[in-house]
Amino acid sequence: MSSKSRVGDLTEREQELLKMRRDSDTKAAELVKMEKMLQQTKGMFEKKAESSSETKNYEENMEDLEERVRSSRRFRRNSLHHTQMLESEMKTVKVELVGTLDHLQELRNVLRRSQQKAEERKVAMEKLAAGLR
Repeated sequence: MSSKSRVGDLTEREQELLKMRRDSDTKAAELVKMEKMLQQTKGMFEKKAESSSETKNYEENMEDLEERVRSSRRFRRNSLHHTQMLESEMKTVKVELVGTLDHLQELRNVLRRSQQKAEERKVAMEKLAAGLR
């Protein structure tokens, strides 16, 4: 028996029920397909969200790195400026130190001459005292 002859043997009510069952099966299959597509779409959306999140993290990391680079450059520039100031101060101190050493040398020479003159006066006084005796 072919399926057409079987359908012809069914009452109108049975045919409606059979049609409803087929429609229901078709709709169930469509529903399964739609649920599958929904799951795929959700998966793609989640991937996109993860990718977006990763991109956001990447962008935040890049911004953080850029700020660190700027901060390092500022620190380096400030350090260089500070080093240059210290070098300048060292040169000034060195010049002052040389001047101070020269002045000390002059004072030493003056002291030596004064001591020499004092020695000479002492010898002269001793000669004078010996002549008076």
